[in-house]
Amino acid sequence: MNDLDALLTPAGRALLDEVRDTDPAQELAVATRLRRTHPADLVSAALGQARLRQRAVAKFGAADAGRMFFTPNGVEQSTRASVAAYRAARFAELGVTSVADLCCGIGGDAIALARRGIRVLAVDRDPAAAAAARANAGALGLGDLIEVREADVTEVATDGYDAVFVDPARRGGRGRIFDPEAYSPPLSWAVAAARTAPRAAALKVAPGIPHEAVPADAEAEFLSDGGDVKEAVLWFGTAPGAVRATLLPGPRTLLSRALPDPEVRPPGRYLYEPDGAVVRAHLVAEVAEEVGGGLLDATIAYVTADTLRPTPYATAYEITDLLPFNVKKLKALLRERGVGVLTVKKRGSAVEPEELRRKVKPQGPNSATVFLTRVAGAPTMLVGHPAPDAPAR
Repeated sequence: MNDLDALLTPAGRALLDEVRDTDPAQELAVATRLRRTHPADLVSAALGQARLRQRAVAKFGAADAGRMFFTPNGVEQSTRASVAAYRAARFAELGVTSVADLCCGIGGDAIALARRGIRVLAVDRDPAAAAAARANAGALGLGDLIEVREADVTEVATDGYDAVFVDPARRGGRGRIFDPEAYSPPLSWAVAAARTAPRAAALKVAPGIPHEAVPADAEAEFLSDGGDVKEAVLWFGTAPGAVRATLLPGPRTLLSRALPDPEVRPPGRYLYEPDGAVVRAHLVAEVAEEVGGGLLDATIAYVTADTLRPTPYATAYEITDLLPFNVKKLKALLRERGVGVLTVKKRGSAVEPEELRRKVKPQGPNSATVFLTRVAGAPTMLVGHPAPDAPAR
């Protein structure tokens, strides 16, 4: 907090502007020069904040990241701006005008909500996070809509707000926490808080949450951005029992139709790789129905079909070769095709992609994709390339 207080002074802000684009390789030389005219602690704080801002560009964009204030955990754990904006839009569509944002961190979700004109109470018990959230509200001109409070969220009354958003901490001293009841606060507490919201509520949880842990009165939404799975959200006050996969940008949303598992069938001309959010949402059957396909293996989320039917929910590949798992045969095939750029994807295989690349030593002007998987239980290699109008991920 002392670092942030110093950076919010006129001298601190001026120094932040000066070190904004510092190359990490030149940081020591810059620090040595600046310490001749500035306090050493202020120089260290400014350079540290500049480094965090550079890391935050991927999540918040250059314009916002260059004005915001971060903690190391805040950069790592905050919601990506595109995901926060999508969630804020859903709240707005539900008629929400005020949200209690519990476990707000450095304020990423609060910012997105306020930009929708929604009044926000942002609460976090971490003094550094709360201070950063307060500074960010001011830096982005949203201070009139965001009230930041440093407190234990379990002791904060939310009855003055028509919606609740909870983002429990899912990391501990030993890394990621997989048991929802070990979240801080526990999922059961967050669910109870959500059920008190007059209009709607959303709980951010890990995308690997067991489906059986989803309450019956919640909607489960699994989100990906640019093909990378980011999170799952349990919505209350929307569609109890519904399951959806939402892909950003877009958004594009696939809803569960409670279809039976697709049949296993022989490999066709095309392989479809469902988006990770689709897989997490258990909606592979919906994709298989869309493309008129079946599964390569009953336990693996690869869909195969004889015809090309582009879908936003899966990337399509045209398969040219099917081999039993045999590195020597694959190496010979790639050499014959002049493949020097090799993309390796795997599901249901213990082989690491980098290990395979080292063994086959691809060389040549052409490119290919190899899938390490199982076909009806047998270890198999499928070689192909992205189908037309199907951008590779």
